[in-house]
Formats: sequence, structure tokens, C-alpha cells
Amino acid sequence: MRIAPPDRFAVILGTNEIASAVAVLLRRNGYGVVLSYDPLPPVIRRKMAFHDALFEDAVSVAGVVAQRADSGIEIRAGISRAPGVIVTELGLLDLIVLRGLDILVDARMQKYLVTPDLRRLAQLTIGLGPGFCGGANCDVAIETRPSKAGQIIRSGPADPPDGVSERLGDHCGERFVRSEFAGRWQTAIEIGSRVFKDFVVGHLGSTPVRAPFDGILRGVVRDGAEVPSGVKLLEIDSRGRKANWTGIDNRGQAIANAVGKAISLHAASFPERTGQLHLVK
Repeated sequence: MRIAPPDRFAVILGTNEIASAVAVLLRRNGYGVVLSYDPLPPVIRRKMAFHDALFEDAVSVAGVVAQRADSGIEIRAGISRAPGVIVTELGLLDLIVLRGLDILVDARMQKYLVTPDLRRLAQLTIGLGPGFCGGANCDVAIETRPSKAGQIIRSGPADPPDGVSERLGDHCGERFVRSEFAGRWQTAIEIGSRVFKDFVVGHLGSTPVRAPFDGILRGVVRDGAEVPSGVKLLEIDSRGRKANWTGIDNRGQAIANAVGKAISLHAASFPERTGQLHLVK
């Protein structure tokens, strides 16, 4: 396979499992990769994501490791020597002054917030999911809706959010528990733990938050986080031995591969800018 030169630089907005799947693909193809943290929405599938590297936890996704950086100097040093990816709380405005961006991917999945215009901030800008419109506020949009995950849109909008969750085992949206009000989230339960219906997974303020049914805790907001009202606090996987809470899932891989394909299509027109990518089957 052709590997992109190591001096090519990609910034991914978001530290969730989709952002992390994209980061793995780009890093494996030789890009220096920085993931920029955003607090909304809170990350729950943390065993599938690089998010916890922000808290100095040892994090590996699909064999790729992450380290935290708090300054431009640390990012420059990390990109040149780190074997994995960089995770930072620095925002896009802090990162675009470090050097020109080859790839910018907005993977924050902020379905109901105003979507920024990313165009001209990098050689190629890619927006994932609702709110993005290929050719209007990004160069390429990519569908994230489960039934269409990975469709590339070079002209036109991605589907708007419909509030319908993908089925996982016997459950759809009811496998998530959302915050009923804003407050501090507290939990001592680890992802991957078996829980039972009405088991107290954590507390939002002083209010107990319970598991909706028996299963494996697939995702949960990190202990101590301040959360707004209406966001996902936890997810339960009822599939028993088929339950999955680590690595890259099929949807994440499909979206990451679509990012890689979009880069390759762009490279067909501008071969000196991006390079062909090797996609994971």
C-alpha cells in the first residue's frame, strides 16, 4: 500500500469513537494526527475512543496509542516523535497557526448545533453527519446515519437528524439513558461491567441514574463531568456474549473508510496534496 508522507498533518475535531476511528485510519497512513476535544456532546463510548488520554490514562484503539499535549510546542514535538496520535484541549484556532492543515475532519457529531464553515481551513475539509453540506460548509460531507453510514456527499447536505437510534440486539433508543437536567455526573462503574435492570450506574447531582435493563455497560460519561440537560449519560448492550464495547465498530470503520476514500478522490485531482490511502476492510 502507499503510505502518506509523515509530514502531512491532519486535525480531527472531536475525541469520540467516530473521531477515533478516523484518527486510526489516518495515522496508519502516515499522517500526523491531532484530535481536538470539545465538551459537547459528552463522550460515552470511551473504550472505543482516544478521549481518556486527556486525563493521562493509557489509551489504545485498534493498536494505536494516544498521548495528551497541552501546547503547540508539545504538539509539534509529539507529531515528530510519537508513534500514535495526539489528543489536546486546544481548539481549532490554536491548531491552524501551528502549520498548514492537509486534512480537517469535523467529527464532533453536534447534530443540533450550528455547523461552522470549514472550507479553506485545510487542503481538504470533511464534515461528518447532520448539518454538513458538501460544497457549502465543507468540501465533502459524509453520512453518519447507521443505514447510510459512509456515503460520500460532494455536493449537497447530509441527512438531518431524525432522533432514531440504530438497533442493537433487541433495543433501539431505550438502551441510552439521558440527563434530565444539567449537573455533575458521578459514577464508579467501569465500561464493560455487567449491570441489571434498575442498578444504579451513577448519580446526576444527588439523583440516582439506573440501568434500563440487564446487560453490559457499553458506554458511560466519565466520572466528574459536568453535563447539560438532554445528553446521553450511558448505554447498555443487552447482547450477552456478543456485546462489544472496545475497538472500532462497523459503523465507525465505514465512516473512517469513507474519509479515506474522500481523500483518495481528492488526490486524484490534486495528487501533490493528499495521497492515496489504504482502507481497512
